Parts: sequence; structure tokens; C-alpha cells
Amino acid sequence: MPELPKRELGRTGLQVTTLGYGAMELRGAPRGREVSDEAADRILNAVLDAGVNYIDTSIDYGLSEERIGKFIAGRRSEYYLASKCGCFVGDEAAAGGRFPHVFTRENIVAGVNQSLARMKTDYLDLVQFHASPTKAELEEHGGLQALLDLQKEGKVRYVGISATLPNIREHIEMGVFDAFQIPYSALQREHEAVISEAASAGAGIVIRGGAAKGGPGKEEGSYWDSWQAAAIDDLLGDMSRMEFVLRFTYSHPDLDTTIVGTVNPAHLQDNINALLKGPLPEDFYAEAKSRLAAAGSLPTPLPMP
Repeated sequence: MPELPKRELGRTGLQVTTLGYGAMELRGAPRGREVSDEAADRILNAVLDAGVNYIDTSIDYGLSEERIGKFIAGRRSEYYLASKCGCFVGDEAAAGGRFPHVFTRENIVAGVNQSLARMKTDYLDLVQFHASPTKAELEEHGGLQALLDLQKEGKVRYVGISATLPNIREHIEMGVFDAFQIPYSALQREHEAVISEAASAGAGIVIRGGAAKGGPGKEEGSYWDSWQAAAIDDLLGDMSRMEFVLRFTYSHPDLDTTIVGTVNPAHLQDNINALLKGPLPEDFYAEAKSRLAAAGSLPTPLPMP
């Protein structure tokens, strides 16, 4: 199998595969579909066997962290492990309900320690604040300082944030985040320009939602409506819709990795095959952007200096 391409995750120096694995689908019911332990074991080991070296999860992804600890803790040297903080920690959260994020020192420390225990590791390569909190929310109750202190202790190697407009601009200005996780795809382009702004500041770029939530394949929902409006099918030739969507995401010059989730090894292989074909040809990419823009999928402009 060809070696997967890698990029350096901003200033961290981590050489990450440009396809990462998003482990949210391993959460199970009630917030997700039923996934057996056998299926979780199979897909996690298939991810590593394929050479993918970046795994992203979260405290509030149900069984996800526990399954990583159960099935691939013995292969810890083969992958970088990213999780989230600010998620509510406690027995109620473990049952899979929805709870507000809490950015206090106590909750950040409890969450990281819980993640370390669940995933049977001494350190996390990247911990990201979840839910794009404001600068004030990060600082008011000591949450940001708590994560920085955990970094000094060696429990956390790098500090990041799952960020969206409008708060991402003040996150970049803060200068403390080593990586940003940002939603982006052909059908969700509003962060296209700010991704480059974050990368120019030296941060690593992790893209989520790069498969457009499967909209073109499912032929339903808002992404499917946008797809039809853009008339992209006329461009594809022998290329599948999902290959196009993934390669469009890979074509962003400032992407370091994009996390895509699945519990199906065949879908994982399809994603890898798309990655190995590389970015879209320049003229094809330009025409696709033009059609998407005409259908309303546009980047949000950067503010004037």
C-alpha cells in the first residue's frame, strides 16, 4: 500500500497524515447509531493498518474514548491522539446526554485526566477547547490557564481549539493555540479564507466536516440542495461525488489534516483512495469554485486591515 502523504501540523512539528480519523461515530447510542465493540475494534485497527496516524475524539463522544483505550492503546506509538476539553464531566455525561460546556479550571483538569484514563495513555498530543468559546469564557474561570498548566506537566503536548466564526478571529489574535479545528468543505466554504489566516499565524489546521456530512451521497438535506444548485455532477466524469468532495477539501493549500469518520473499512479505503489521487487539477478546482460560489457556497471575506 502506498504511504499516505503527510504535512507538518503548524508549529507543532507533528507529521500528520492528511487524512485523519474522526472517532465520533464510535460513540454508540443514544446520540449515535449502535456500533458493536467488534466493529469498533475492526475499524480502529484498520485505520492504523492503513497508515493513518491522526485520531480525533472527544470526552462527549460517548464510548469513543473508552474504545480507543480498549482496542488500540497497545499501538499508541503509531498515532497522534487529539481530544477535546470543556465538555461536561460526570456520570450524567457518561450516559450520553447533551450538556453545556464548562470552561472552569476544575472541569478542564477533570476532563483531561478522565481522557487519559479512558484511553490508557500518559499524554495527549493535542487537546482542543470544544464549541468555540469566546476569549472571555476561556479566561474568566481559569480554563485556558488550566490547559496550559497541564501542558507544562506533560499531560498535554499541544493546545488547540475547535473554532468557528466569529470567535476564531480573536482566537488567532490570542496567539496561544497550536492548532485550530475548523469546519470546511466544498459545500461549507465560509471559513475558507480564515483557515489561511490561522495558518499564516503558524497554527496547524485540522479540518472537520470535509466530507460534507455525506450530503451528495445521501441525496437529502441542505448539502444535497446546495450540490444540486451548483450543478457539479456535470464536471465529474468518472469521479464519484464523494471523491470530489474529499479532494476539494484536500485541495485547500493550508490544510494539514482532515478528519473523516466511518465504521466501514470499505468506506475508509475509498477515502484513502481519494486522498492518494491528490488535490483536484487546477482548472477543475477553479471551475468548481466558480459554480459553488454561484450557488451560494462562498468564503466569508476577511475584514479590511
